[in-house]
Amino acid sequence: MNRIAIDMPVVGECSVGECAYNVDRNCHARAITVGDGVHPGCDTFLQASPHARDSGRHAGVGACKLSSCQHNDDYECTAQQIAVGHDGSHGACCLTYLQRALPTGVGHPVQPPA
Repeated sequence: MNRIAIDMPVVGECSVGECAYNVDRNCHARAITVGDGVHPGCDTFLQASPHARDSGRHAGVGACKLSSCQHNDDYECTAQQIAVGHDGSHGACCLTYLQRALPTGVGHPVQPPA
């Protein structure tokens, strides 16, 4: 089998206990994909039991489909690491997602925090 090694952000923590890749709050998939273009969901989420065995590896973020995230550069995540967890009704989500500020004059103006 041919193998490649690439640098990618690590999934530092996953609190989605019902995911097949979650063992002791760590994701053991080789890599995950974040987002459906609108919501920062974990597209790799797989609800199954029993959980995957502890492979000793931690998942990386292979791709991010949310161009609206400030960590996204050409559909790749630039954060040091991410956290995955439950976010309301959207299920397993990237909790590290941060909305990118709109350029001045586009859409609604960005309001400074109160």
